[in-house]
Amino acid sequence: MTAQPRHLLAAVLAAAALTLAGCANVAKISTGEVVVDNRLSFTLDAAWNQVNMPGRAKPVLWTQDGITIDALELWIGIKDGQAMVDTPKDKRPLVFKAGMAPHEIVGLFEGIYGADGSTFTLDKLAPATFVGMPGVRFDYTVLRKADDVRISGVGWAAVRNNELVAMTFVAPRLGFFPRHVAKAERAAATARLR
Repeated sequence: MTAQPRHLLAAVLAAAALTLAGCANVAKISTGEVVVDNRLSFTLDAAWNQVNMPGRAKPVLWTQDGITIDALELWIGIKDGQAMVDTPKDKRPLVFKAGMAPHEIVGLFEGIYGADGSTFTLDKLAPATFVGMPGVRFDYTVLRKADDVRISGVGWAAVRNNELVAMTFVAPRLGFFPRHVAKAERAAATARLR
């Protein structure tokens, strides 16, 4: 492929991405008491933007600077035997099982963040309180395949009544992750199931 068709292909792909992004609905999530899906409540000290994308029901997606820069994802009430995300028919679904050990739950997120060929590395896994109950916190790094950007991530997960509740935050390691991770941590500390 010559340089001109490559530039044309890149321009077409960029236009398609902008068109799809234009279909998204963005709503401001203010500070104070916030309830998500009538199931999960937070007391936020920082505002977020909720992005609702057509055809994407889960997870709930919040951002500070835009979904291509940072993403806080809320996984609420994933039932025993339910897939975490929609999976193409030729791929094995990432299914939550109520009896999973903490490292197996983290393995689901490794599958999500590595689905496009990106490299997921678990940096730390430790017990933590999440949604007012015993759970886990996991810190991880993703080397994004598309552009070789190193992404830092942190997640929290707990199982209640055989349902998974989890929250993850990801952003580029340099600049954006350090700028916003404390906001995500404070939100996680206030998360409660209703």
